[in-house]
Amino acid sequence: MRLNKNQIEHLGFLIIRNLQKDGKVLIEEKTAILEETIGLITEEFQKEDQLDQEVREILTKHIEKIRKENIEYQTLFKMIKTKLAKERNIVL
Repeated sequence: MRLNKNQIEHLGFLIIRNLQKDGKVLIEEKTAILEETIGLITEEFQKEDQLDQEVREILTKHIEKIRKENIEYQTLFKMIKTKLAKERNIVL
């Protein structure tokens, strides 16, 4: 699931608000922390986008074999993505 810019900003706001509410953090510069949080969330989505692209490239190289052996593309995509994410410590 992809989030748009407003949704990412809202998610960042909720994270910070809940951490403050639960007494987990004390924040003096809320705007700076919010911007940093939004940046980190965006980075993680970009990592996942790059991983998706890499998986597509891998599958494209083997598309004839996939078709020939009647392997379900989406299942294979998910398996490869999960394996690469684990190897690279990317949280999905």
